[in-house]
Amino acid sequence: MLNSVVIAAAAEQHNPLIPQPADIIASLICFIIILFFFWKLVLPRMRKLLDERAEAIEGNIAKADEAQHKAEALLEEYTAQLADARAEAAKIRETARTDGQKIVAEAKDNATAEAARVTAAAQAQIEAERQGALVSLRGEVGSLAIDLASGVVGEVLTDDKKAQAIVDRFLADLESSDARKAQAQEAGSSN
Repeated sequence: MLNSVVIAAAAEQHNPLIPQPADIIASLICFIIILFFFWKLVLPRMRKLLDERAEAIEGNIAKADEAQHKAEALLEEYTAQLADARAEAAKIRETARTDGQKIVAEAKDNATAEAARVTAAAQAQIEAERQGALVSLRGEVGSLAIDLASGVVGEVLTDDKKAQAIVDRFLADLESSDARKAQAQEAGSSN
């Protein structure tokens, strides 16, 4: 039997690479049917799916562009607010520096005025004490001078006017002699 198949095959001389016309027609009919179903059912669904994806991608791109524009606007606003805050901080620092200088100047003025007031009060007190001491000293020197003059003259000086005149003359002589000594010392120290 094998011999008969080989002999039949050799007699036809058929090329195994070329299909039979019945196979081509059957394959073509199957291909057309599959192409028809693919064209009517699968392709519209694929187009719809691809269109939806394209719209979603375009929508996402638009949303991303919008978000980017919002982010840029917020960045510009933030930068402007930051610049305003820095300017305001500089203004506050300058105001504080000016106020500090005013406070320091005011404190110096107050301290100077207080020092001048204290100095004036001290000088007034010193002058009052000096005048009090001078009056007290004049009284003591006057009574000592009257006692001394009474001892020298041998009389009791009871006349107040006369005694006061003697005391005033004695003190004037003392002051003039002190003034001459001071002038002599100044002349000696300047030479």
